[in-house]
Amino acid sequence: MKLWFKKISAVLITLLTLGMYIPPTYLDANAEGEKDDSFPADEELQGVDSAFSEIEEIESDLDGIEDDDSTDIDVSDHYVQMFTEQAREQTFNKLGPRIANKVEDDFMMDVFPSMEEVISTILDELDEDEFTYLEIEEQKASVKGEKIFNIYDHQAKEDVARFHVRRDLKPKDGYWFNFHYHLRDDNFEEHHDLGNIYWDKNTPPKWMSS
Repeated sequence: MKLWFKKISAVLITLLTLGMYIPPTYLDANAEGEKDDSFPADEELQGVDSAFSEIEEIESDLDGIEDDDSTDIDVSDHYVQMFTEQAREQTFNKLGPRIANKVEDDFMMDVFPSMEEVISTILDELDEDEFTYLEIEEQKASVKGEKIFNIYDHQAKEDVARFHVRRDLKPKDGYWFNFHYHLRDDNFEEHHDLGNIYWDKNTPPKWMSS
């Protein structure tokens, strides 16, 4: 930004000096009566026009910079990114290396986008000043339960959403991991699917197995 101000200053000084500086040849010509024009020469007027054009161009550029600077990043975007990163980390912690190494690609393609969308929707329904009361509550060390993580509201002292993963055994098919979530809006009763990932016909390892 300092470069623009230096450039403007230089142009303004040019404008001022154009009106104040009169070449010696111009004075001599007037003294001898050979020239008594009271107006600046055409070359000087062209210089003034050029200086004004340059100022207008600089002002236009500065307006563009100010518009860019005044564009604030949506606060909710920051929280969505923060929560989704934590959600991904907690999910892989829950699955454990033995499972995660096999299903990571399927999770990122088939489940994580839905999880990210749900988190974004939850935040969109809140006021920005409520974001600071929310946190992703790390899942407890459990090798049997479904819980991955909860989104907890410290102000209301209650969960906003609960994200789970469950093993499903389908006859003649094998084991699947069902990812889903529950919301406080329906008292956590309804089961909302995020996606399913196939394991195989063998029993999966326990959660968090390494």
